Amino acid sequence: MSSVQIECVAKEGYRIGESPVWDEKESALLCVDITGRKVCRWSSLTKQAQAISVDAPVSSVALRKSGDYVITLGTRFAALKWKEQLVTTIAQVDKDKPNNRFNDGKVDPAGRYFAGTMAEEIRPAVLERHQGSLYTLFSDLSVVKHFDQVDISNGLDWSLDHKTFFYIDSLSYSVDAFDYDLQTGKIGNRRSVYRLEKEESIPDGMCIDTEGKLWVACYDGGRVIRLDPETGRRLQTVKLPVDKTTSCCFGGKDYSEMYVTSASDGMDKEWLSRQPQAGGIFKITGLGVKGVPPYPFAG
Repeated sequence: MSSVQIECVAKEGYRIGESPVWDEKESALLCVDITGRKVCRWSSLTKQAQAISVDAPVSSVALRKSGDYVITLGTRFAALKWKEQLVTTIAQVDKDKPNNRFNDGKVDPAGRYFAGTMAEEIRPAVLERHQGSLYTLFSDLSVVKHFDQVDISNGLDWSLDHKTFFYIDSLSYSVDAFDYDLQTGKIGNRRSVYRLEKEESIPDGMCIDTEGKLWVACYDGGRVIRLDPETGRRLQTVKLPVDKTTSCCFGGKDYSEMYVTSASDGMDKEWLSRQPQAGGIFKITGLGVKGVPPYPFAG
């Protein structure tokens, strides 16, 4: 095991940093600040972060095959042109739930954008229960709803053989698996593959490595954990210098670096003084595993 090193590469103080995605073309990390209403891009070349402000809570960002990005904004799927700072709506969901917003989202191996909703939080992890749903935006820009009764739709990824979809509804304190059909994007046969322990707190964002193991960021747990979805065992814990770790992805030249986003919302002055890097972006090296490059949205 090589020695694991953790560095705060962007001390941006995001309120809720989320949805890290590596943009190979730009050698940059994309992410969002949900309550800060910003889409952010940190360049590994200049070590600088840029941000585009948007008009609603923005909860995820993804690459787009035709160039630029797609985002989930309020209850909308939208396109984002970076240079022009232009946002255009693609589709809207949860029209009957004005208090809802999108949360985490990710593109599947066939280029479909999966993303789920939740009720707006009263304070972190306190909200009206069972208001969310999981959706998919297809390349023809149609939207399908998979299921509802979701609390906080969160981390998602796909197995290396593209036969299993992994998903987190945070307040179930579980990482779940579904059978997944790559051809149609349909999911079914839900089961739990890992239940979080008390000190791991709330499961948030998630990604998969090239060995088929899952990495889960634990909100209020100050860590990312590596899980084996086959055995349901935790294989590794990496602790970070902030409690509110929100999500993780692999990036860098060969996808051997892990990037972890974090939040500062809900922290008082005393807590923030103890964790001045809260809301920053962290880079973890020396994990000895690599990640899977992100898939671009095909629409």
